[in-house]
Amino acid sequence: MSVKAFELVPAVERDLLMGDKARINIECIECCGKHLYVGTNDCFIHHFLLDEVTSSKGKLSYSAQKLLHKYLGLKKPVAELRAASALERLIVLCDGIVFLVDMVTLETVPSAAGGGAKIRGVTAFCINENPVNGDPFCVEMGVLSSKRRTVQIYMVYEDRVQLVKELTTPEQPCAVSLDGYFLCLALATQYMILNYNTGASQDLFPYNSEERRPIVKRIGREEFLLAAPGGLGMFANAEGVSQRAPVNWSESVIGAAVCFPYVVALDESFITIHSMLDQQLKQTLSFRDGHILQDFEGKVILASTKAVYVLVPLPLERQIQDLLASHRVEEALILTEGAQRNIPKDKFQILHKRILQQAGFIQFGQLQFLEAKEHFRKGQLDVRELISLYPLLLPASSSFTRCHPPLHEFADLNHLAQGDQEKVLRCKKFLISYLGEVRSTEVANGCREDVDTALLKLYAEQDHESLLDLLASDNACLLADSVPWLEKYHKYFALGLLYHYNGQDSAALQLWIRVVDGDLQDSTRSDLYEYIVDFLCSCFNLDLVWKYADWALRKDPTTGVHIFTRRPVCKGQTQLNPDDVITYLGKHDQALLLYLEHLVLERRIQKEKFHTHLAVLYLERVLLLLSQLPTDEEKLTRARERLQALLRESNLYRVQFLLGKMENSEQLLLERATLHGKLEEHDKALHILVHKLRDFPSAEAFCIWASSSRDSAYRQQLFHLLLGVYLDGNPPGKSQTAAGGGSGDLEMAAVDLLNRHGEVFDAVRVLRMLPEGWSLQLLRPFLGRAVRASMHACRTSQIALGLAHSENLQLLHDRLKERKKPIFVSEKKGCHLCHNTFSEPSVVCLPGGVPVHTHCIAQRFSI
Repeated sequence: MSVKAFELVPAVERDLLMGDKARINIECIECCGKHLYVGTNDCFIHHFLLDEVTSSKGKLSYSAQKLLHKYLGLKKPVAELRAASALERLIVLCDGIVFLVDMVTLETVPSAAGGGAKIRGVTAFCINENPVNGDPFCVEMGVLSSKRRTVQIYMVYEDRVQLVKELTTPEQPCAVSLDGYFLCLALATQYMILNYNTGASQDLFPYNSEERRPIVKRIGREEFLLAAPGGLGMFANAEGVSQRAPVNWSESVIGAAVCFPYVVALDESFITIHSMLDQQLKQTLSFRDGHILQDFEGKVILASTKAVYVLVPLPLERQIQDLLASHRVEEALILTEGAQRNIPKDKFQILHKRILQQAGFIQFGQLQFLEAKEHFRKGQLDVRELISLYPLLLPASSSFTRCHPPLHEFADLNHLAQGDQEKVLRCKKFLISYLGEVRSTEVANGCREDVDTALLKLYAEQDHESLLDLLASDNACLLADSVPWLEKYHKYFALGLLYHYNGQDSAALQLWIRVVDGDLQDSTRSDLYEYIVDFLCSCFNLDLVWKYADWALRKDPTTGVHIFTRRPVCKGQTQLNPDDVITYLGKHDQALLLYLEHLVLERRIQKEKFHTHLAVLYLERVLLLLSQLPTDEEKLTRARERLQALLRESNLYRVQFLLGKMENSEQLLLERATLHGKLEEHDKALHILVHKLRDFPSAEAFCIWASSSRDSAYRQQLFHLLLGVYLDGNPPGKSQTAAGGGSGDLEMAAVDLLNRHGEVFDAVRVLRMLPEGWSLQLLRPFLGRAVRASMHACRTSQIALGLAHSENLQLLHDRLKERKKPIFVSEKKGCHLCHNTFSEPSVVCLPGGVPVHTHCIAQRFSI
């Protein structure tokens, strides 16, 4: 694809060069700074001064002034000119002779004494632009001989030339270029690289110099450009390797030059310009009768037979902008990155970032979002440039202004989409994704408020699921801009979160309550009431808790009480006083009950007033259910179970107070029995259970419960008391006749008690209590268990005694073992008690290791 990279500007017109002499043709040119030298076919050298002239519109032109012309006197065309500015000399090839000419006067330099200033029999020569000789007043030159297959290396001085090296080639060379020690040669049938220092050579590729003119052009350090078969421009380095892809130019190329990043080629009718970066043809210029193309210090100069032109490169940035204007993004980026070595680092970074940003907007306009995002990222785009395309997304308080000159051609998203709503939607989805990625990175530094506010607006408009995540996390959304936007899209729950994040909890609660009450419509959360309760649970502002808890309790006391029961305990957080909560809940009976259960049963707070209050509420609930007709037996059963459980498990409530409240209730006998048990009035409790309720299992359970935290003797006492109640037969105040057949039930209950809990009773005491007329068969299980228990106890005590004895022996043994000192006895050593000597080894050791006779110690203990 074409791009305007160069303009062809006249430098020396025909009239200035040759006047009315029609037969004069240009044969060669050389440029050194502003000085242009032209060699013609009539053996003249013309010297011009070129001045660059820039118009008010920035257009470049050249003004040429002829300073001098000089006839060389050889009557042959001037074949080649090369400037040696350090020596103020021109190196001239004319009629096969190389000689020196003064750059100012154009006079031929005479030979110095002892050395010549001419070389004869030369077909071509070149200057080493990367010399290996360190002498600044000496020029290295490679020369091709017309008579021998050789390449000669000369040193050129002000008034003489000196041969320093001569190398033989396999074929007659016809073109040469020199860089350092490396010669690139075009032979008759091939190209080759030759190191004139070591003599090493490397064949490159074949080429027929008779078919077309060879081209050997140095383009950089140890790199050359060659005309290859098939119309290719090949690159080769000093090792003979091509590190760049070839360019495909004309078969009839007669000259080539490099003006990075372009390769300029000249044929009979055209100038072609290829990119070295992607090898594509970028520009073609018509140029008739052209036969010379040279580059001098970055300036590309062409000549026809009659005039000289300069190929002026357009500014790189203009070329890149032209490519971007044509939406040729990749080419623009390749050109930008390829030009890095020719631009100062700081300037390049600025240019590169801007080009990447422009490229990103072009691809954004083409909906190529992945590529656009990557270019935005690499170009470090101010994300507000992108946000500003979307109407109303930037906060009203934002100070952002778009880059100038602009990075894109769009006024806004509507201009880009041209009414295509599908395109608008895709662009908004991209921005959501992009902002979500960059909001926590360096890209958002300094503009976090603009980014988060824009993201909130997009989330609200698109009903995006991430809206709540944004507001529930650390964010910089501006309240003034966000409120109307959230209200517009009925995102009241989200708005409440934003109020909360900005410390306006009261506003958040008021808004949410209106949603729950149906004044505002927002379906974001179906459990918003429960959320409000949880919010109040963790709210540090106790004034808000007291203010809005009443609404929650009136809405649902069971859930609303969680405000108080599920409040976390945190260090440094002001806690609610339970007394204050109980007072507050006075008008919410169910909530009060649940809160007291929380204090007593869950938190296990050991305060009498809470336990008593809860027990009273339980009792009142039971009494209320008992007074209702018809009675709901299921509710009554559950209520009594809760009351009974509390009465059994708590030891803190006021027993006498509760007993007084149920004194006249004959329907709460089981509860009264429990209370009597708490007062240690076990006889009264058992009397109620046995004689009034006739509930024998409950009587046994009472004994187990009442003795649960006591010793076995206390439990035995209770069971003996229950057995006594059973065996008494009739309750006090009732006659045998009134008791009817009840005594039989009590006797059977007594038998069952003995048989089930025989291990608890004292068997001897029981036998004394039992009536004489009872059958032993009835008591067989009890008696068998009693006998076994007695025998077990006896044997267990014997075992324990034996174990104790064994343990005592073991300890004695260990004690002797621990002493670890031998006891010596001999006939010379006397007993400590009788002072007689020992006649046998049997001795007794006293404490301290003193040996004595066994009979002495026996007498001592018998006394």
